[in-house]
Amino acid sequence: MAQDHDTATTIDRLSLLRSILVGVLAVLAALTAGHLIAGLLNPNASPFYAVGNSAIDLTPAPLKDFAVRNFGTNDKLVLLAGMAVVLLLVAAIAGIVSRRSPLPGVVVATLLGGLGIVAVLTRPDTDVIDVLAPLTSLVAGVGVFMWLHGVAFRTTTVDGSGRRQFLYTVAGIGIAGVSGQLLGGSVEDSRTAVGDLVPATPAPPIPAGADFPQLGTPRFLTSNRDFYRIDTQLDVPRLRAEDYVLRIHGAVEKQLMLRFADIRRMRLVERTITMTCVSNEVGGPYVSTSNFIGVPLRDVLAEAGVKPGAEQLFSTSVDGWTCGTPVADVLDRGLLAIGMNGEPLPAEHGFPARMVVPGLYGFVSATKWVVDMEFNKFADKQSYWLKRGWGRQAPIKTQSRIDSPSGFATVGPGRTTIAGVAWAQPRGIAKVEVRADNGPWVTAELAAEVSTSTWRMWRAELDLAPGLHTVDCRATDKTGYRQTEMRVPPIPDGATGWHSTTFTVQG
Repeated sequence: MAQDHDTATTIDRLSLLRSILVGVLAVLAALTAGHLIAGLLNPNASPFYAVGNSAIDLTPAPLKDFAVRNFGTNDKLVLLAGMAVVLLLVAAIAGIVSRRSPLPGVVVATLLGGLGIVAVLTRPDTDVIDVLAPLTSLVAGVGVFMWLHGVAFRTTTVDGSGRRQFLYTVAGIGIAGVSGQLLGGSVEDSRTAVGDLVPATPAPPIPAGADFPQLGTPRFLTSNRDFYRIDTQLDVPRLRAEDYVLRIHGAVEKQLMLRFADIRRMRLVERTITMTCVSNEVGGPYVSTSNFIGVPLRDVLAEAGVKPGAEQLFSTSVDGWTCGTPVADVLDRGLLAIGMNGEPLPAEHGFPARMVVPGLYGFVSATKWVVDMEFNKFADKQSYWLKRGWGRQAPIKTQSRIDSPSGFATVGPGRTTIAGVAWAQPRGIAKVEVRADNGPWVTAELAAEVSTSTWRMWRAELDLAPGLHTVDCRATDKTGYRQTEMRVPPIPDGATGWHSTTFTVQG
């Protein structure tokens, strides 16, 4: 007798594999549904990002420092990967404990959904309406879990109808996730609409001989793609220029509300500025240079009228990050930047507008996506990193770095060229010295200077015998201060110490 292929039989317990698959697909459906709605409302309302961003804010400062020190700009990727692994484990466990009944999995899905709702409601960069994203996530997670559990609870025949339903679910999850990501990307259209930024006062051309890339130093100007980035958020805020408003208030004569079009109409200048991150270890990579286009902050603030006695410009990003900058530095050389290397700011570097104050580490001077500026005293409010024990006023320290030869490299015989960069914004670099194997110091050749607010390349030639050598470098700034040998870690207000590299000269 031929087997009936259209009849399905029931079972009393799911197989281990099917139960895990049900749990994982339900969690993925919940996350992508929330991501899709967040793409329509506010990308930061995505439950995955909201929970992750809250976790970042609640992480103790020593753990944050460890993450930046060990993972650098990949710290957020590590967190995302860790969250994904935890969620997949929770999903698998939810499926396993639901092999007989969907109730345990429904409870787990509800708890996860509730966590997303709480995260969105307590984030500084979300509104009440944004809770629709995690609510949708909760409903999708519970609904998909119950439906897939019912599908999996029936053994399917060789026509594979059950398998097709699972595949349709996977396809729907993928489409929802991609759609949510695409919906959040309209900021690029806004950047394009800004058009060309033509400064009334362009930056002077970079002189020939300002860098030594052929010897291993970076190019003098860092491309936007390669410019270093350190953020506290998992996702880049997507703020359109047409929605942008900057509020200026506090200890001022007149409160201002400036739209992007207002800033764009002001007299634009272009300035070549080297920025440095306080998390940079001795010899580290978190230093970059760009031609920033914007309006001097003293011009922006002229109409507001900063009152005497104001000590701090307390600025706030659209994602809730805060920064405290000394008013004297803001008025002296601060820039409200809207362009970078000839184009509107990239989204990851603060579009539509950001602060840039040369000479201060970024955590006290470089608020991206800045939407609020309040003038007050340092005692009135503490910024994001100050609450976590970092420095209050963080001038950039005099530092230098060897770029070539790299550590443990092997170089050819003959004279050895040592090349690198030094910086001491806004004081400028007066001298760089190198020494080999604790021998006498040799003065390096400095590249052409662009300004005291930028880095300066250098090179030196040494006669080294074949074998292993260690070379140190130190810089002296234009105030006469010579870089200290004493090693201190980056936190709370910047690393110090001489950078060195060890390499082998061939015989």
